[in-house]
Amino acid sequence: MIDRYTRPQMKAVWEPAHKLETWLKVEILICEALTEQGVIPKSALRRIKKKATVNLKRASRLERRVKHDVIAFLTAVAEKVGPEGRFLHLGATSSDILDTSLAILLREATDLLILDMERLQKALKEKAFKYKFTLMIGRSHGMHGEPITFGFKMALWYQDITYHLARLKQAKEEVSYGKVSGAMGTFAHLGPRVEEYVCRKAGLKPALISSQIIQREHYAYYCLILSLIASTLDKFATEIRHLQRTEVREAEEHFTEGQKGSSAMPHKRNPIVCENVSGLSRLVRANAMAALENIPLWHERDISHSSVERVILPDSTILLDFMLIRMAEVMESLRVYPENMLRNLNLTEGLIYSQRILLELSLRGASREAAYQAVQRHAMAAQRDPRLSFLDRLKSDSWIGHYVSAKELKRLFDPNHYLRHLDQVYDRVFKEQVLLEK
Repeated sequence: MIDRYTRPQMKAVWEPAHKLETWLKVEILICEALTEQGVIPKSALRRIKKKATVNLKRASRLERRVKHDVIAFLTAVAEKVGPEGRFLHLGATSSDILDTSLAILLREATDLLILDMERLQKALKEKAFKYKFTLMIGRSHGMHGEPITFGFKMALWYQDITYHLARLKQAKEEVSYGKVSGAMGTFAHLGPRVEEYVCRKAGLKPALISSQIIQREHYAYYCLILSLIASTLDKFATEIRHLQRTEVREAEEHFTEGQKGSSAMPHKRNPIVCENVSGLSRLVRANAMAALENIPLWHERDISHSSVERVILPDSTILLDFMLIRMAEVMESLRVYPENMLRNLNLTEGLIYSQRILLELSLRGASREAAYQAVQRHAMAAQRDPRLSFLDRLKSDSWIGHYVSAKELKRLFDPNHYLRHLDQVYDRVFKEQVLLEK
């Protein structure tokens, strides 16, 4: 299923052949740096650049024998290069290649995730303005609270993604470190100038200090940011699933021509995409926990982190790419039912205006405690026996009438009161965001 929806570009980032090509890129950059220092003859560098190629099948066969992926890769490349192959990996350790290459691959993957998020952000902005004044009930604890608009909800989600875009860009910088400092990180066989050259050419920053590896806190941070984004997508998906419930039906996923919801019940239109996103978010969160477990390693390092990262980093980026694309599709084609939103808003026949009545009584001289008790008493009675509405019960209360007339009470039952600061909120979210980006 994921192959169907994930763009080929994201899969291509993690293809074994591309990984080995990136390893070779780093190896050649090390050779260039050493040639500048006069360690490797220029003729040898020319030969390496001309002949060095990646043979995935040959490297895989060699790895089955030597049980070491980098040695197998180097052997396969050296066979193509000839005698000058002895200059490859000169003074470097495996993690110099692995961690520096990993940074390159993560940057490529993150650039694709940023594009995904910008697409989702655009869809949310469009919905925020389209439904800016579309009234619906706001809910807390799953219960009716006070009026909001559907556009307000979309603006909130837009801001979530805007924050996450900034976090993701920071996470990209967090993993943009390379290291070419040798077996223990002390530069015993390669000077810092080599590392600086390689990182500059690869678009990375040199690690200020490293052991045999880049410290795994960087990758844990990255995975935590991905898990935050996945959790927010889960939040969106969960809300849409609730709004699509039969007795709510305020919004729902687009149901395509020929789609079927149930093998048994032909009437079903299930929120399967959102359920899919909610489920996959659990995997991304679990991967973040695995990344945290990678931080404590023995001494300068062991390789217990390596097997984990070969799974969680490709999987988390591929999964999030898939989730973002699917959620963008959901938002772009979301079906919204304003008439059902209005129906649900009026379902309690005015109970949702209780706070406004309470505040009005308080402003006109009633004690807050007494006002609360009076309003609550009538609200509870209206829920028990709906034959007499909340408004009618309030009108019949002489104590309330002492402070607020029947005509004034009716005026307070106006949902548009809750929209009076909407323009200011939108200015905060959208206009100030434009200024921020500039």
